[in-house]
Amino acid sequence: MTALIIPAVFIAVFVFAAFKKVKIYDEFSKGVGEAVKFTVSLLPCLAAIFMMCAIFEASRLSAMLVNLLSPVFGALGIPKELTKLVLIKPFSGSGSLAYLNEIIAAHGADSYISRCACVCFGSSETVFYISAVYFANLKMKKLFKPIAAVLIATLVSTIFACLLCRIM
Repeated sequence: MTALIIPAVFIAVFVFAAFKKVKIYDEFSKGVGEAVKFTVSLLPCLAAIFMMCAIFEASRLSAMLVNLLSPVFGALGIPKELTKLVLIKPFSGSGSLAYLNEIIAAHGADSYISRCACVCFGSSETVFYISAVYFANLKMKKLFKPIAAVLIATLVSTIFACLLCRIM
């Protein structure tokens, strides 16, 4: 049944477009052109994020931050072993996936720490990448409040995820 949903949506869109006398191919081509322009405008933001992540790791600043924040995270109920994952997830999905793999390899797939890591990984997002995508077209300059709100929400959800993993 679910395999039919996407084809049904496409058919509904084509029928609706035909009913409204929309030139589907022309509108599709126009949309693709706008998507390419948007992607090109997004490249500088993404390049900056990727370079900052690489510099952060290469400078060993990440290791110092992990050592500094591990006790704080532990006090909040987040296992200390997840500190690096929690810190890198807002910046890099692939980097946090690598840390998730390390955690599972070190602690086993069924351990409390691995369950917490999986829930935290799956329930959070790469905040800065998504912000670059959403805000690139808006040309907004005051991004502190929305990004701070998302980072706080991510931390709170991580705390609750670890609590739920401990209970279950």
